[in-house]
Amino acid sequence: MNNETLTLLGFMLLMFAGFYLLIIRPQQKRQKQQQDMLADLKRGDRIVTIGGIYGTIEALDEKTLVIKTESGALLRLVRAGVAMKQEQEEPAA
Repeated sequence: MNNETLTLLGFMLLMFAGFYLLIIRPQQKRQKQQQDMLADLKRGDRIVTIGGIYGTIEALDEKTLVIKTESGALLRLVRAGVAMKQEQEEPAA
């Protein structure tokens, strides 16, 4: 191998390492956090769905859950449809 080949190989390895650190690793971390949040859901948790619907979990099983919206409607959705848990609101002083 000549010097140019080694330089090119080193540059490609450096590019891959940068790509991994800047794109792949943060995405894996976010995905792990989302999976942990979905696994920790329980009855009574306030959530926001991917579609932007706010609700409280009324019932859940392994793959689905039923939420109650502010209007009183019950909606059944897949666990993966949950975007995040709603943060606890601080009571006004």
